[in-house]
Amino acid sequence: MHIIEIYKSVQGESTFSGLPCIFVRLAGCNLRCVWCDSEYTFSGGKKMSLEEVENEIAKLVPVKLIEITGGEPMLQEKELLPLIDRLLASGHELLMETSGERPLANVPKAVHKIVDVKCPQSGEGGRFHLPNLHALTTRDEVKFVLADRLDYEFARDFTREHGLERRVNSVLFSPAFRKDAGPARDAANCMLDPRDLVDWILEDGLNVRLGLQIHKFIWEPMTKGV
Repeated sequence: MHIIEIYKSVQGESTFSGLPCIFVRLAGCNLRCVWCDSEYTFSGGKKMSLEEVENEIAKLVPVKLIEITGGEPMLQEKELLPLIDRLLASGHELLMETSGERPLANVPKAVHKIVDVKCPQSGEGGRFHLPNLHALTTRDEVKFVLADRLDYEFARDFTREHGLERRVNSVLFSPAFRKDAGPARDAANCMLDPRDLVDWILEDGLNVRLGLQIHKFIWEPMTKGV
């Protein structure tokens, strides 16, 4: 596997937000979202065997929650799925963040999938693999990263059209962060004001969760490895 980094922090997003978590960040991504905060994962990385990855994780226990992220983890599906099986067998609780552009049917149901459906202003709208809706369970979460009202309306309509509130554990609406974010740890770095987003959610009566990337309020927004 090609690994960018393995480190321990707190989970910054999803319904697991705030919990201690080990992050296994894989190299490589086939999408180029305009607001991407992980461009350093697009290439490079260190080639590691499954045993080497497990050894690095073992140094960070007793944390049991692990998130597999990227980049796009499913680009390394051949190596990833055996790693997932080994981590589940050792008693870890697993999260996996993915765009849902690649088929997810082979991912074990025990994994909490956090599927980031791309909105129009990401520059990668329409890339979600619609058959993946059938791979989602009530353990999973769907996330929309929103830059403006157009993105919000897309996420609202997608949520309603596909009955996401019934399919998954949680639907997350998260303001995108600016790529040129300053050092201030506040909402001024959001491309969409969270207050506006809350107003729209309440006006439309959506049963979705506001998602704020809390690691960007704990550390300076552009800090890596946290």
